[in-house]
Amino acid sequence: MERITRSSILLLVSLLASAPLARPQSPTPQHPSPSNDAPKPSASNPGDAAFLDARRLLQQGQYDAAISQLEALAAQHPNLKGVSRELGIACYKKGDYLKAAEYLRKAREENPNDGEAIQLLGLSYYLAGRPAEAIPLLEKVQTWYASANVDAAYILGICYIQTKDYASARKAFAKMFDVPADSASSYLFTGRMLLRQDFGPVAEANAQKAVALDPKLPLAHQLLGELYLYESKIPEAIAEFQKELEVNPGYAAAYYKLADAYSRVQKFDDAERLLQRSIWLDSTSTGPYILLGKVLAKKGETELAVRALQRALVMDPNNPMPHHLLGQAYRELGKNEDAERELKLAEQLEVRQNAKP
Repeated sequence: MERITRSSILLLVSLLASAPLARPQSPTPQHPSPSNDAPKPSASNPGDAAFLDARRLLQQGQYDAAISQLEALAAQHPNLKGVSRELGIACYKKGDYLKAAEYLRKAREENPNDGEAIQLLGLSYYLAGRPAEAIPLLEKVQTWYASANVDAAYILGICYIQTKDYASARKAFAKMFDVPADSASSYLFTGRMLLRQDFGPVAEANAQKAVALDPKLPLAHQLLGELYLYESKIPEAIAEFQKELEVNPGYAAAYYKLADAYSRVQKFDDAERLLQRSIWLDSTSTGPYILLGKVLAKKGETELAVRALQRALVMDPNNPMPHHLLGQAYRELGKNEDAERELKLAEQLEVRQNAKP
């Protein structure tokens, strides 16, 4: 087994401290936005000016004002075509999905061929927690827009998962990623989506099917390893991460996760060696630095642990975990003032994160 020296860790952390930082990624949207292909105003429609004004208010984020204006228009002109559609879009943008569905149903009755209204109605049902009602609408839209809206395709697959129609979910994701529905890749994609939705046992079955169809498929063993690690099946997780590295030796996350598994059974030298490799392959991820700090602290290399955790905080200053670990390391070194500062900051950041919806 390789022996990691104090000087080698110091060199590793020092060299990577000057590495360029990763550009922050945009947050994943909580729901897809409706398209903007609403009908153009015409001189024969008395609501055209009101529609344009309401759309302007929506663009400014004044949802309640837009809805009030459209509701007043509907009261003045009960038979005016298009107002239900505009109200449905306004309520969708506001996040009132049940109300949006009520108006969009009327819009669909007025124009059964309105693809956007049907799609938004399906999305509204999904976002309101009614996936079974969303499915037939989103299926219908898919026949019209085969690859025009990835959000709708993704949500259709999630609806199938939530209604436990896993075979249809796999077909939806296969179509979304342009792979055959019965391929190893389709099972891998479905397993990953199932894991994100916290369907662990079914995700495991799909990952195992992917491996059975193609034992050398990259990321299939990785998914199984993550599932076993989550279930605290450490020997099984280690075996899967090792298999992943056999077919995908340049994948930094496999070294990181394997190190995580080794650290849980107190094989700290092995974990440290693997974390070095993960960081050399990808110096932009904070996870390996945080785990390296924990491992070094466990080994009694507290000063080196501090350096690794400080590097993690340069990359992600609002992450409470490295602040907490750094506070513990400072306390171990007798730096009580620094320790209290970091522990207090960690607690504040955790409270702030938990307060977010």
